[in-house]
Amino acid sequence: MKKHYDFSKGVRGAIDPLPPGKSRITIRIDDEILDWFRDKADEQGGGSYQTMINDALWDYIRRRDESIEEKLRHVVREELARYRTKSSAKRRTK
Repeated sequence: MKKHYDFSKGVRGAIDPLPPGKSRITIRIDDEILDWFRDKADEQGGGSYQTMINDALWDYIRRRDESIEEKLRHVVREELARYRTKSSAKRRTK
């Protein structure tokens, strides 16, 4: 180990530049939420839990901006999908 290191040409901050449209921030998130996103990323074979959080936030924003009609259509589609799944399962057991 050297006795003296020259940091006169050193640059403070992140080494990797951020992609356009992205910001580096510090945010406090509950441990349970962070663990859930990390676990989901692992279950899917890897990937970025941070991207998953970003996608979840975008999804939330889009849903908040939906009209009542769009929300109703979304709920009806989900319920129909559940109904079809239950109906097909009943037919297979008969």
